[in-house]
Amino acid sequence: MAPDAPGGHAVPAPLTPPLVELRPLVSADAATIASWSLDPRFVAGADWTPDLSLEVHVAFQLRIVTDPPADLIRLGAVHEGELVGYVDLHGHEPRRRELGYVIGDSHRWGRGYGGAAARAGLAYGFGVLGLTEIWAEALTGNTASVRILQGLGMTEIDHGAPGPYRRFTISVGS
Repeated sequence: MAPDAPGGHAVPAPLTPPLVELRPLVSADAATIASWSLDPRFVAGADWTPDLSLEVHVAFQLRIVTDPPADLIRLGAVHEGELVGYVDLHGHEPRRRELGYVIGDSHRWGRGYGGAAARAGLAYGFGVLGLTEIWAEALTGNTASVRILQGLGMTEIDHGAPGPYRRFTISVGS
């Protein structure tokens, strides 16, 4: 609650999503990202390979940070100076890429970081990269990610198509 309003009544504090800023990842981030693999709920929700050692995850994440594939832009999602996730813009088409986002570990879920990171990813894709279309997938059972994508104004495509993923798209000016 915010300080009392005139008359002695408490005024609810405004509900605002957390600010997430995007920044390039640095080598030290690999250990942080890899540590999320120790959270079984995160591993399942993020569709990461279970039962890999922390060392394997660190090595993989370090490779992604220091020598990413040519078709991947991965940016750290930071809240109040702390890495809370990352955003991917993936693809080789000059005006179209896939948006991905991960918030780790699972104790951060449900706090607005996913929506803030995805929104920042769209802004980066359209504003910085000059994309005209961004698409995304969410596991059918990941209702939180589906809600985030819908909340961003993305349109579901292939609705009802068989498979584990639901696909969404948004174009510049949508």
